[in-house]
Amino acid sequence: MKADYRYFDHEADIGIEAEGKTLEETFEAAALAMFAIMAEPATVIPERRVQLAFDEPDPEYALVTWLNHLLAQARLHGLVFCAYKLERQNGHWQGEAWGMPWQAGADRGTEVKGATLTQLRVEQTARGWRARCVVDV
Repeated sequence: MKADYRYFDHEADIGIEAEGKTLEETFEAAALAMFAIMAEPATVIPERRVQLAFDEPDPEYALVTWLNHLLAQARLHGLVFCAYKLERQNGHWQGEAWGMPWQAGADRGTEVKGATLTQLRVEQTARGWRARCVVDV
């Protein structure tokens, strides 16, 4: 099964749902879904890399932490991301994201302000993992 994502309706914000074979692959797909709201991933060149790490034993809180750390790094460095790698050992997570600086005149989508606890769910399925949450736009 290839990692994938989709969106679900939410009154004021946008719901993202991702699936993957592993928890890490699912979180990578969720990150792609979130940044795809802001920019078409195919137009982003993975020329710069940022690294991040965090500790969170709960998978649901880890999803929100991962997504919000990515948003913070993107804002800090003026980047938009298109590729992700995440590894987990117990409750310790090590991640990387690749992207490029926002270009003047770039076609920007909707700004995502943050990942929320709204409709947060991370669960193992017969085919792998599924994760969902609502992002504030």
